Amino acid sequence: MPVWLREHSWRQSLTAVYLSLPLRGARATAANIFCSEQYLKVSIPPFLFEAVLYAPIDDTNSTAKIGNGNIFFTLYKKEPAMWDSLTLANADKEKLQHLRENAVLEAQEKAKEETKAKKVTKQENKKYALEATMKLEEAERKRIEDLKEKERQKVTKELELWKNQQKDGDKYKSIQAKEELHQEKEPLKERQNEKLNKTRIPNEGSSKTRLKSTRGRGSCSIFSQDLREEQLPAPRAAATIKVNFTPRVFPTALRESRVAEEEEWLHKQAEARRIINSDLSELEDLKEEEKNPDWLKDKGNKMFAMGDYLGAVNAYNLAVRLNNKLPLLYLNRAACHLKLRNLHKAIEDSSKALELLTPPVPDNENARVKAHVRRGTAFCQLELYTEGLQDYEAALKIDPKNKIIEKDAEKIRQLIQGTMQSS
Repeated sequence: MPVWLREHSWRQSLTAVYLSLPLRGARATAANIFCSEQYLKVSIPPFLFEAVLYAPIDDTNSTAKIGNGNIFFTLYKKEPAMWDSLTLANADKEKLQHLRENAVLEAQEKAKEETKAKKVTKQENKKYALEATMKLEEAERKRIEDLKEKERQKVTKELELWKNQQKDGDKYKSIQAKEELHQEKEPLKERQNEKLNKTRIPNEGSSKTRLKSTRGRGSCSIFSQDLREEQLPAPRAAATIKVNFTPRVFPTALRESRVAEEEEWLHKQAEARRIINSDLSELEDLKEEEKNPDWLKDKGNKMFAMGDYLGAVNAYNLAVRLNNKLPLLYLNRAACHLKLRNLHKAIEDSSKALELLTPPVPDNENARVKAHVRRGTAFCQLELYTEGLQDYEAALKIDPKNKIIEKDAEKIRQLIQGTMQSS
């Protein structure tokens, strides 16, 4: 049976009540005190104090201090007034029970509201932190894009200046070549005129004979040479010849490729990028560009590079919920799970990536090698060396020149042999 604490002292002002309760050697904590608008209870086994207050108080701002073997209460009144007594007089048991039940219900409702308010505040803080992170990333991305744009403009100006210099140089060369040709023609014409003057004689007969003689081989060669030099074309101007090749998506030659499988792979990738689940509740407060799986993948890659593996997993999770047909999302998330030692999840994501990386074509060789290696690594860390070796051998079939994978596969073989010998 509890021992009721009857000894207490109290005093009041117009706005507050000051209550002192002796503990008699008992040790009290905040958990032993319960207070509502019109009900106060202190339970310190074996002692118990209970009071139905004369009028309502402000239980939110009221305080209790424990020290020197006493509990000092400062109870602020809701309405300024002087009380006739500390407790409600002439209250029967039913009324007291009713007040106790109401106080407990009010406390429960208040606790629920506080929990709900804390949850809302936590969500708002989380949302604010996410928005702040996105703004910082957006500012950084914009800064990088501005730097790229400035560099591009600088290179464009330098290229235009070089082109103008080339054009001026070509024009100067063509003018110089014409001047040299003109200078070569002038002495040749002077020599021809001198020869013609020497052949002219006043006697008509002699002139006729000379004219006949001028029709010979020598005179014909002089005039024909002059004619040919006058008909020479100008030097050709410099130009650039553009050669266009037929575009190929895959690096292999057409004779070595598997056109049907390649077309199927391209069709699957195009279909996967068109499938986006935009009905998620998490996307209501995000911008349009932040609802893009590729944007989330890039964000996860940056977080992975910074060592924030949990943040990267969250980014990949949202991207997968938006589009679950992109193999690189599962492949990158498997790498995060390996870092976090979530080995079973790493195996699941690697297997899902391999399932989506079909049909096998040169364009997805690198991704398939990574998927086999990551799944094999997870198997080996789980001490399932046989399964891990199978994945490493599958990766070697795809990329037989990879010396690192070959060395790791050899180490796994040695582990398997050592395990078999010890057993």
